[in-house]
Formats: sequence, C-alpha cells, structure tokens
Amino acid sequence: MPMPFYVSPEQMMQDRAEYAKKGIAKGRSIIAMEYDQGVLLVADNPSTSLFKISEVYDCIALSGAGRYSEFENLRKAGIQHADVKGMMYSREDVTARSLANGYSQILGTIFSQEMKPYEVELLLAQVGETPEGNELYRITFDGSIIDERNFTAIGGRSEPILTFLSKEISATCPSLKTALHLCQQAFEKSADPRSGLDGLEVAVLDRTRSGRKFRRVDTSQASELLS
Repeated sequence: MPMPFYVSPEQMMQDRAEYAKKGIAKGRSIIAMEYDQGVLLVADNPSTSLFKISEVYDCIALSGAGRYSEFENLRKAGIQHADVKGMMYSREDVTARSLANGYSQILGTIFSQEMKPYEVELLLAQVGETPEGNELYRITFDGSIIDERNFTAIGGRSEPILTFLSKEISATCPSLKTALHLCQQAFEKSADPRSGLDGLEVAVLDRTRSGRKFRRVDTSQASELLS
C-alpha cells in the first residue's frame, strides 16, 4: 500500500510565499513619497488604459504591484468598504489604517487557507491636514502591514529604488518638483534608462485641494512641472 504524500505546514507556507514573491517580482514598481503639500505616487506603467494608482476615498490612494486582476479585485473591495463605512458612520472614520487592516485580513486569510496566494503587494497612502498626519502602508501578500514614513516602494525593483532614495532624500520634506525628479531618477537607476517621463503614471494627494485630494498628473503636466 503506497504511503500517503505528506507536506509539513511549514513547507507549505514556505512554498506559497515563494510562489507569491516570484509573481510580485515580475511586477513593475511603484513609489510613494511625501512632499511639502501632500503625497506623490509614481508607477512604472507603460499602459495608458490600465491604472496602477487609484483613488479609494477622499484623501486615500491605493496602488499595487503584481497580478493586475487580483489588484483590481482588492481595489473594488476597498472602495466598497470605504463607501459603506463612510455612509454608516462618518467620512472621517474612513482611514488608510482601517483599510490596511481590512486588506491585511483578506490577504492573510487567502494566504493561509486558499490553495493559491494572491501575487500582489499593496501600497496605501493618506494625506493628512498636516505633514505629520500623512500615512503610508505596505501590505504584503501574506497580510503583513509595514508602516512607512517619508517614502516607500513596492514591486520587482523596490530594493534598488529604496537604496537610491535613502541616499538622496534629505531630512526636509521636498517640493513636488524635487520629489518627482527623485522618483524619475530612481526608476532610471534601477531599470533600463528611459526617455523623460514616458511610461510613468503620476498622481498626487494634494492637501491644498478642497474636497477630493486625489489628482492625476499627465505627462505634459509632469514635464511642465520639471521644466
């Protein structure tokens, strides 16, 4: 009689983690950086029709690296959660922290209970009324939450990007022009050289705006800003 095939729980979790990491490593990177009037998000995204950076609520943005279909499912779930919570309680109760906890539970459950984990890493950003009120969170494929300050990056090229930015960013909060220039340089240093801002998706959470803080910055606006 053949022996039943056995895989230890530790080995199973390790295999799932390796599988998810390989999928995320193929994904193009995204940077979030605080600047003097808000939070800048820049994604390496050659597509002009599929966005990797999305508004989730009034002052909250979400981006993701890895499998796009899985990111899209999580994005829709986050928007629905934010809308329901904002209507049932108050708009101030919808925060990046509460959304990060929700995403952590979803990804953690999928990682531990489903056959295939999600091949996606999330980045949540919220702009506060003051720079001290800004929030940046990374949520990994297994549901872990990392609270970040000043800047962070996700995706396949995140390590060289973070190494470059950690050397270049000073203690003072940069202007939007300086922050965008640093993000552009970080992508150029970590990947194949690109011509200008082509292939970059840019958006900001601008605290000086009334109402919705999220705003997309197209290539012409970004070029004008850097000129």
